[in-house]
Parts: sequence; C-alpha cells; structure tokens
Amino acid sequence: MDIKGLLTRVKEYLKEVYLEGKRITWPPRKDTVKGTYVVLITVIIAAIFLGIIDIGLARIIQAILRG
Repeated sequence: MDIKGLLTRVKEYLKEVYLEGKRITWPPRKDTVKGTYVVLITVIIAAIFLGIIDIGLARIIQAILRG
C-alpha cells in the first residue's frame, strides 16, 4: 500500500467521523443528572452489599481456621 492511498483513506475516515459526530443528539442535562444519580446510588448499594458479604465470609473463614 502506498503512502498517498493510506493518507487518502485516513482523511476520508476522519471526515466520516466528523460527520457522524455532528449527528449526535445529546440528552438534556436533567436526564443526564438523573442517570448519574441512579448510577451512584446503585454503586453505593452494591458496595455496601458486597462489603457485608466480604465481612461475613471473612468471619466464617476465621472461625473455620481457628476451630
């Protein structure tokens, strides 16, 4: 493959990326903030749940190793 052909392909690719980027419709700020809250709350709940499970399993394993 020659350099000229490669540069032409790269130029076309970047042009198409730019045109696709112009078609993007962003959600309203209100929806984005709501979605962020949902994700944060879900992550916090999952972290608490997994922390409780971790502590419980650690205590079970300690009891088995001591016993």
